[in-house]
Amino acid sequence: MSVTAPPARLVVEGLTVAMAGSGAAVIEDVSVEVAAGEVLGVVGESGSGKTTLGLAMVGHARRGLKIAAGSVRLDGTDLLSLPGAELRKLRGAEIAYVPQDPSTAINPSLRVGGLLKEILAAHGRQGPEADARLAEVLSEVGLDSRHGILSAYPHQLSGGQQQRVAIAMAFACRPRLIVLDEPTTGLDVTTQRTVLETVARMCASYGVAAVYVSHDVVVVGELSHRIAVVYSGRVIETGATADVFGAPAHPYTQGLLRAVPSPERSGRLIGMEGVPPRPGQRPAGCSFAPRCPLVIERCTAAVPELIPAGRPGQLARCVLVETGQARTVAAPASASGPDLAVPVTPPAPVLQVTGLDAFYGHRQVLSGIHLTVPPDTCVAVVGESGSGKTTLARCIAGLHGGWTGEVRYAGQPLPAGIRRRQKEVLRGIQYVFQNPYASLNPRRTVGGLVAQPLETFAEGRRARASDGEILDALRSAALSVEVVNRYPDQLSGGERQRVAIARTLAVTPTLLICDEVTSSLDVSVQAAVVELLRRLQRQHGLAMIFITHNIALVRSIAQQVVVMHDGRIVESGTITDVLDRPRADYTRHLLDDVPKFSAAMTGATDA
Repeated sequence: MSVTAPPARLVVEGLTVAMAGSGAAVIEDVSVEVAAGEVLGVVGESGSGKTTLGLAMVGHARRGLKIAAGSVRLDGTDLLSLPGAELRKLRGAEIAYVPQDPSTAINPSLRVGGLLKEILAAHGRQGPEADARLAEVLSEVGLDSRHGILSAYPHQLSGGQQQRVAIAMAFACRPRLIVLDEPTTGLDVTTQRTVLETVARMCASYGVAAVYVSHDVVVVGELSHRIAVVYSGRVIETGATADVFGAPAHPYTQGLLRAVPSPERSGRLIGMEGVPPRPGQRPAGCSFAPRCPLVIERCTAAVPELIPAGRPGQLARCVLVETGQARTVAAPASASGPDLAVPVTPPAPVLQVTGLDAFYGHRQVLSGIHLTVPPDTCVAVVGESGSGKTTLARCIAGLHGGWTGEVRYAGQPLPAGIRRRQKEVLRGIQYVFQNPYASLNPRRTVGGLVAQPLETFAEGRRARASDGEILDALRSAALSVEVVNRYPDQLSGGERQRVAIARTLAVTPTLLICDEVTSSLDVSVQAAVVELLRRLQRQHGLAMIFITHNIALVRSIAQQVVVMHDGRIVESGTITDVLDRPRADYTRHLLDDVPKFSAAMTGATDA
């Protein structure tokens, strides 16, 4: 028996967003529909135009951009044709937007109760009605208004609590359309699970047309009913989630899926070479042609149309779909690499931590930590936010001095503070930080950034590093020598992270500490960075500590894993022992919360 599809609440037709000066299209001719209670996932690499598209759906264009063409109809009303005053009245009441970072979207000077009352008052709800709605919406997002949450300031909340407050603000007036822009990026798996369940439950109960923008393919797959894959400002594939992820038709979609790590098996991640073209620099024909492994002459003749591909309702913008050639590239790789094997006889460790307790003032944050890192081995450290992962790394690197216990590097005990450590120790233990935006000096060129540690740890006195040393370091991090004279703001997120890696490799360290280095990267760039680290580990015999909340990524890079909770190690061992046969209840809980790609391919989200 056929089921009639519900009518579309949101209808986007021919939407084009262009640069105000040059007129170059950033988003070009996008048409999608979203029914009430349905979640449309928008996925793609960084720079593909996802956020610009999401903002345009609520009638907004960022500075320097303009909505040049098309319509965005919400229950028949074209938002783009409304006067500015009318559109502002709808925002918060009928349409809502949840940004990636709640700390930048929530007024830090207002308490949570004041934030929500301000939203309700702006749309005519005050007094007992507002108080009742405030308590109701907080309960719906899993925050109990009786436990002091109303009197708390945003900075007193965890990242997950802040995100749930932002969701409560968005749903406070029961909107008909909501756009969520990367709301779980940077959250640990348990907090991410809570936020995703909250979003799914509230979208269904309110009958909201929801658009979920993310570079996390697995998260989108679990939450969304349908998918729109965006590349260089164009929708290049769309359809039901199970159809697009189960049998991807476009080579770009296939490339994204090959880069997705699996929490259930070890395997080599395959990133795509190159980056999406910038607006105004698209090649003739298919924008993906320069990166496509299946490109033919016809691909560059004209921009392909969205045509039927595979299942009913599945469309792809690829000339090879007509002949079936586009499906010759397989979906996610599953073969495990031989380099993931664990040595039978463990050699003398590069690093040994014994009985480490760490403190911030009088508050103890780490208790009885024991950790061993053998040479040529990557030890992953996983756990929820606040479990103590970064504090442990900072103690090892000497960036946090408030600890007791013993840390031995190459058999020698280390003092707590970095200023008391010998230069050879500082050179041997290198740290790659989570955010390259903050860790790279924006006033230095890439060449200057790489030269700085070379000159700091040089033997004797040396005025400057040689060009050969700088270029060798860049090549070792898979960077083109053309970036040597560029500044960090002229690079992509993945390139910036590679520069951060290159400057640590320049001084040939023995131990590399990577602190959430892939947390803000899209899956393709993440795959490239992880494979780079694996290659460097093999070539240079590096010992590595890889801190992450992305448990699915652990199998692709580490040989051993440590699970932390509340400042303690609750379980440790080989990847196979811990992830396949977890002994601790907390580890099993973490693994249960990891998004599973198989759910998307089997249509688990389709009701």
